[in-house]
Amino acid sequence: MRIGGRLAAAIEILEDMQARHRPAAEALRDWGASHRFAGAGDRAAIGNIVYDGLRHRAMSRWRFGADTARADAFGALLSGFGLGVEEIASKLEGDRFAPETMTDGEIERWRGSDPRSAPPDIRANVPGWSETFFLEGFGEDWVNEASALSTRPPVDLRVNTLKADGEKVERALAKDGVRRTAIARNGLRIPPVDGFGRHPNVQATPEFQKGWFEIQDEGSQIVSDLIFAQQKEQILDFCAGGGGKTLAMAAAMDNRGQIHAYDADRGRLAPIVERLKRSGVRNVQVHSDRSSLDALKGKMDRVVVDAPCTGSGTWRRKPDAKWRLTEAQLRTRQAEQSAILDEASAFVRPGGYLVYITCSMFRAENEEQVYAFGERNEEWDLLSAGEVWQDLFGFDKPSPWSEDLNCITLTPAATNTDGFFFAVMQKLS
Repeated sequence: MRIGGRLAAAIEILEDMQARHRPAAEALRDWGASHRFAGAGDRAAIGNIVYDGLRHRAMSRWRFGADTARADAFGALLSGFGLGVEEIASKLEGDRFAPETMTDGEIERWRGSDPRSAPPDIRANVPGWSETFFLEGFGEDWVNEASALSTRPPVDLRVNTLKADGEKVERALAKDGVRRTAIARNGLRIPPVDGFGRHPNVQATPEFQKGWFEIQDEGSQIVSDLIFAQQKEQILDFCAGGGGKTLAMAAAMDNRGQIHAYDADRGRLAPIVERLKRSGVRNVQVHSDRSSLDALKGKMDRVVVDAPCTGSGTWRRKPDAKWRLTEAQLRTRQAEQSAILDEASAFVRPGGYLVYITCSMFRAENEEQVYAFGERNEEWDLLSAGEVWQDLFGFDKPSPWSEDLNCITLTPAATNTDGFFFAVMQKLS
């Protein structure tokens, strides 16, 4: 397919999403199933237009003065791909599958608008209602922090030290352009793609099938390291999901001690069994029944709560999510987080640790939850996650956001990772 056909397909998919309020991955999958003539390269290129269109939606629509899928798609080529107006016109010329090229009116609107004069939420490319929540966490720097969520993400890998080391995996995937991550101790990174490119399918490699590495954002790897799981400890991963942090902790513990992996959503937990087997992890017990955890109350050295949240820290990878999220959903998540923290804390032994993690960048889901928990429970002490960071990663690497070195927040702008929040509390009695 030429660029015109790819652009037309992207507009069709974006229109479908707008009309039916569908996730991008679902709309792209269904389009691919009904257009089997499109090769893998075409599907990847179309996906790039769709995702860049969603990443830059607010600014594109503001500059074109139109709330349409067409504005999203052409805005993607102009902003995400960095193409010029004349270059796009020349690429569409003579392509019978291409949409109508930009009109004189559209070009005039685009060229006549100065992005620097746009309202803050437009410059940040986020929903207007979210401005208050970004401002609470990042102050005058909030637009810079939020706008970094509109960049393309890399593919990050965590070397599974139970089966391999970094040099071994780096050599095996050298042709895929991997390099060491800046912060995570066992991380490798494939940089973001340019233009219509696509990332290599590293999951199809023998090395992945042999369990040498897992796909895991560097931010997720970092907070897994900060948990500081120790050999011979008893740990409960209370919201284990697909098991990314469970696997990382098991490797850090060298398969010693015991990790109990549980998630209230059995569907999210389902992939963990195959991942454990491939990774050679032997010290994890999977729990799908909440009642099976009762015997663990008051006995765990560490309880990890990777709480359900808005996922605002992952908007680089899931830009459609920011346009579906509402403030009402945020409030619902806050109530869930508070209840989960209270429930999970019952499993910590005296002297043990309660770790709270989100992939959100909203203070309302992060610091506010931790401080509110402390007010409800005087027998807990908030420890300095910032000092643990310095001990693990030193002072010469990018630093996370922190008000007081107690709670920390990783962000695309500050640490070049997805957004993650981390805090740890110790039970005093």
